[in-house]
Order: sequence, then C-alpha cells, then structure tokens
Amino acid sequence: MGADTHYWDYGPTDAHTTVVVVHGFRGEHHGLEPVIAHLEGLRIVSPDLPGFGESAPFGRSAHDIAGYTAWLMAFVQALGLSAPPVILGHSFGSIVVASAVAQGLAAQRVILINPISAPALSGSNALMSRLTLLYYRVGRALPRTLGTALLSSPLIVRFMSQFLAETTDPELRRWIHDQHRTYFSRYANRDSLVEGFEASIGSDVSMFAPRITVPTLLIGADRDPINPVEAQHALEALFPNARLVILEGVGHLVHYERPREAAEQVVAFLGDGRVVEAAA
Repeated sequence: MGADTHYWDYGPTDAHTTVVVVHGFRGEHHGLEPVIAHLEGLRIVSPDLPGFGESAPFGRSAHDIAGYTAWLMAFVQALGLSAPPVILGHSFGSIVVASAVAQGLAAQRVILINPISAPALSGSNALMSRLTLLYYRVGRALPRTLGTALLSSPLIVRFMSQFLAETTDPELRRWIHDQHRTYFSRYANRDSLVEGFEASIGSDVSMFAPRITVPTLLIGADRDPINPVEAQHALEALFPNARLVILEGVGHLVHYERPREAAEQVVAFLGDGRVVEAAA
C-alpha cells in the first residue's frame, strides 16, 4: 500500500499467543506501552499506524477506514504467524480492528479498549465533533507554517489532554500531559492527519459489531466523555459473542490511568499470560 510500517515486538516470539495492538488517533506505539508493561508471557506486536509515529503515510490510498482496514489485514498477513492472533484496538484503533475482523481478518479473539461505541456526528458529542472537524480542516487549508502551528499547538494539545484525563492524581496528570505533548503531534503531514480524523468520526464499532463472531472483550469506562455508558451497553448487545467490562472512575484514557486493570482483564479473557508489576 506504499506505507513503510514500523512496529515493535514485545515478549517471547515463541509465546503461545500473539496479540497485535492498534493505537488510537494521533497516538503511536508508546500509548499502549503502559498496558504492555504489565503483561508477561505473551508476544505483543505494536505498529505505528500509517501516517503516525515512525510509519510512513499511505502512498496512494486515502487515510480512511477502508485504507486502514486493508493495511491492518496486510500487516497481520506479513507477520507470517502460524495461528491467528488476538487483535486489540484502543479508541480509533477499535474501529480499525472491528472493520478488519468484520471483513475477514482471522482473529483468535478481539479486545477493544474504550471502543468508539456510536456515531460521533450524532448524539451528545455531535457539536464537539463538528467543531473539531472544522479545526482540522482550517489547519489543512491555511498556509503550511500557520496550519502546522495550529494543528500542533501546545495549547490545543493541552486542552485535549485536560478534556480526556479523569485522574485526580497530580503526578499522573502531569505524566499524561507530558505523553500527549511528546507524542500527539508525531504525524506525517496535514493531509493524512485530517483524513485520519475524518475517518475517526465517520465510522464507529457499531457498524461492524454484528459481523464479529469471535469472542470479544470490551473494556469501557464509566466517565468516558466520548462514549456514554448507555452507548457502551448498546454496543455490547450488537456483538454475537461479547462481554463488556466497565471500569469505574476512569474515562477515555484507560491505557494511561488504569493500565494494570486493563492488563488483568486481558489475561483473564485470554486465559494466557501473566500480570506483572511494570518496571520502574
């Protein structure tokens, strides 16, 4: 597809279970490392999505759900695994994973953390989604220097981080803000960034859930500002074989605020691997 994908391999390569993880919008592989740090005995393969982190953008394909779906299917095939992997996605990654599995990507099981449960352009988040879309499109339309400055503005990044963080622990909040400051603007170019955002609000997991028949774990949160609890329960009902676990007192950043609990849910669901303390 013309995209040079960089990925990171964690754990033993001969592990019984391989988990391929897909990060969220404007993230990269570092985002899921707090969860990975609590997992032992599993092979975990974590790519940067095309157009983010170290991975090149698509050459000819649009950065839409169809493009990312085709990329994920090709990426998993290129790994040459002896058995279907577990596929895990967080936030926007949950849409990409759901689309790929619904369209035939062989998966042993599916895990979706903070899954995008309902259309972003309707419901309680519609206004915020449309305003954010306007922000991205203005950032693309402006001259390059001004547009890039707007899209990577530290003030905008901090606002987003404040909006998503739920923890009251000041040290953890500072660390979350630092993670976003460090990694949130590692995108290839404005076109791929805006196309990616349009993809993130133009689709959701509910569009694909009825066609995902493998066992699926949904790890949600009761304070997720993007996914109301009722939408998470409605999403669970669309899957033929899914279980929803809602973590309390956390929002859309389960991977940052509750990584050990997420790891515990993963191990219990897979019946494989071990939960360990993260190295300091």
